[in-house]
Amino acid sequence: MTPEMPRATRAMNEEAAEKYTTFEAVGGDWAEIAKEAEEIGEEHIVVNLGPVHPSTHGVLRVQVEMDGENVKEVRASTGFLHTGIEKNMEYRTWTQGVAFCTRMDYVAPIFQEVAYCMGVEKLLGITDQIPQRAQAIRVLLMELNRINSHIVGIGSGGNELGATTMLTLTFRLREDYMRLMEDVTGLRMNHEYIRPGGVLNDLPEGFIDYARKLLPGIRNTISEMQDLTMKNPIFIDRHRDVSVSPLSSMMALSMTGPSVRAAGVPWDLRKTQPYCGYEKYEFDVPVADKADGYTRIDVKFRECYESLRIIYQVLDELEKTEGEPIMVEDKRIAWPAQLSIAGDGQGTTPEHVKEIMTESMESLIHHFKLVTEGFRVPAGQCYTMVEHPKGLFGVHLVSDGGTRPYRAHFRDPGFNNLQSLAIMGEGGLLADLIIALAAVDPVMGGVDR
Repeated sequence: MTPEMPRATRAMNEEAAEKYTTFEAVGGDWAEIAKEAEEIGEEHIVVNLGPVHPSTHGVLRVQVEMDGENVKEVRASTGFLHTGIEKNMEYRTWTQGVAFCTRMDYVAPIFQEVAYCMGVEKLLGITDQIPQRAQAIRVLLMELNRINSHIVGIGSGGNELGATTMLTLTFRLREDYMRLMEDVTGLRMNHEYIRPGGVLNDLPEGFIDYARKLLPGIRNTISEMQDLTMKNPIFIDRHRDVSVSPLSSMMALSMTGPSVRAAGVPWDLRKTQPYCGYEKYEFDVPVADKADGYTRIDVKFRECYESLRIIYQVLDELEKTEGEPIMVEDKRIAWPAQLSIAGDGQGTTPEHVKEIMTESMESLIHHFKLVTEGFRVPAGQCYTMVEHPKGLFGVHLVSDGGTRPYRAHFRDPGFNNLQSLAIMGEGGLLADLIIALAAVDPVMGGVDR
């Protein structure tokens, strides 16, 4: 209130102020902390990284309490990309659920599709009835997707440190990967290709030769990125003994994936609890002796080469099983038509359209009921797991006997791994916190769900 203010206005404001009581909010030991900080004379500041910042790997907010350049405390705040996927799935059929879960970790969508469909198949009791060719196609796409996920994580982390060439090479590899995925599924991302009982359509004609043509280029890009990093003195200095996470802390936080293997634990579900026929393929589980920024990336590079080993074995098997079924025989579950992938995208095969529209009323009724209503799943619950690029990915499904999930809940490894951010970052420099985030490599669509 200024002296120049009219007397009537001042009187009105004074009268209004008397009607309200003001309070000073205090609590905890903040007053003592503030007094102590003032006495010590140190400059403490809270820095917000994100939620819209390229170095946070998505809409992640990281609150960092700083003492100069030193990190005193790290708090990761999630929830900015919450999409309600799990709740939405309760209002869609079991098959339609694939369209939701594929959009969680959008860098590794196939793993969510496979894990979810394995859960539905477990509830249906048809796990042993899935055709071998369908299982081989699932393994092929998962290993291609594993390479893409690892390389995108490594390349984006390098770009955040100023190595733009790393991101350029990443997208060169990613483009070859997407060409392969689009050739099989018709889509570059969010494929909705894995279905309960098998896969949506067989490999297109000429795909195996096309894959063998592109795979050498993918391998060369991996090698080129590896040469640019693992023997680079600047890269070594920025990553060696930086963002270290002790094995004991990782076990306490339920961390999984490359970080744990970098600490020396060769735990990989593809070996310990094989699924989709992984027991048939020869591959190793790379490990290191310490989980720091350097060894985590080293493990991911070596896992990419192991994925290539598996892919070549799967291609040989797919050549031998050409023409075999890719969906369960039970027509009460099997999707009624295979997709016809052409230049205009995805569509039902012309033969199926001809049958249901001009030849068989029974086929039309069956198609209509299966697509709109879906199939019923016996009441019960199950938990299934797959080895996601970032660690253990789990699916808990509950059925009340209807055509929709009663409950669908996912354990995304990125959410658990984010808990280690404080252990890796506190006590270091702010610049090293970016390396810690890149080591975790979270995709917030999977973290928030």
